Amino acid sequence: MRTIAIISQKGGVGKSTVAVHLAVAGTLAGYRTALVDLDPQATARKWGDKREAPEPEVIGDHAERLPQLVEAARANGADLLVIDTAPNADRASLAAARAADLILIPCRPAAFDLEAIEATRDLATIAKKPAWVVLSSAPTRSAIVEEARRGLEADGSRVAPQVIHQRVAYSYAVIDGRSASEYEPDGKAAEEVAALFTWACEQVGLPAGGPDNKTAGGQG
Repeated sequence: MRTIAIISQKGGVGKSTVAVHLAVAGTLAGYRTALVDLDPQATARKWGDKREAPEPEVIGDHAERLPQLVEAARANGADLLVIDTAPNADRASLAAARAADLILIPCRPAAFDLEAIEATRDLATIAKKPAWVVLSSAPTRSAIVEEARRGLEADGSRVAPQVIHQRVAYSYAVIDGRSASEYEPDGKAAEEVAALFTWACEQVGLPAGGPDNKTAGGQG
């Protein structure tokens, strides 16, 4: 089982959007996928309540229960576990970081958001886990995106090559528990999610094409 934690110390950066879309992408690829929502606002869990499809399984619980949730997912045969966290640099976020094979830090390309990622990077360093910034809620056709990327990289952050832009498909899809990939399969948002999922799979050693493309020893 591979685990991806979505962690940010700032609210409103698209954390739950990234989490639910990666979880659905895992399901669509044929992986048994679970999504754990540790945020008291329960955005991902409420999305799951509205979702008609049985997968990904969405579990909302207290952060203290994360070790048990991880073990339960593994025992139930999950291939991919996505963890959505609360916007706090606390023990819960550190627990999620330690449980993860990959940490993604959603960040809007705006000054205050860029400044806020340092605490999350510190958590990743403490947990000794790889962390990448994902530029999210980004305006389309704006030079600010590449400016933010250069600034982050100059500051020592690793930035994912994919960008999640502000697109109506993300907002409309989640209204009834879908993802942009299901709402508008041929749209730009679906294309962004597919690219991010493929890249994330490469980082954790999962074939992006699904479990039928596993190689020997590729799972654990």
